[in-house]
Amino acid sequence: MNDIQPQLPPSTEPASRPARGKVFPFWRWFWLSFLVVSLVYVWYCFYVPSNRVAWAANYSSAQQNATQSGKPIILYFTGKWCVPCRIMKREVWADEQVTAAVNAAFIPVTIDVDDPDAAETVNRYGVGATPNTIITDPQGNVLLHRQGGMGKADFLEMLGKLKPSATNGL
Repeated sequence: MNDIQPQLPPSTEPASRPARGKVFPFWRWFWLSFLVVSLVYVWYCFYVPSNRVAWAANYSSAQQNATQSGKPIILYFTGKWCVPCRIMKREVWADEQVTAAVNAAFIPVTIDVDDPDAAETVNRYGVGATPNTIITDPQGNVLLHRQGGMGKADFLEMLGKLKPSATNGL
């Protein structure tokens, strides 16, 4: 019947905390590792080394060069935001064997699908996705078309189908 509860005298010892010693460092290291791995992956996706491919300035200059030399044109449709395009630039276009084959037998031009000046070319070839690789004759007629990313071997095989002498000896 007595509603009063006895009060305990204040303790002189500091309040005990739950043991966090092993749990806290685990999560700290987990998230730190996750952050580092994520940053490395983002860098890898957007890193593009330079290459020695003799790119034409735009489609019209590529077509003029192709008409004068009689070489086919390689149209590489890409975008600044396109991760598969960047991977292809890193794994295919930066390769010395690809560079030698392309410079010897083709007029290459890279076309940014977001560039308003390239809209006519993008519409002409019906490009709706990137990366997109189209090989044309000097007049602009499509000889080969490949949508999506590809590796070095697939790219060299595609060049070999069009002109076997372009990749012989490489």
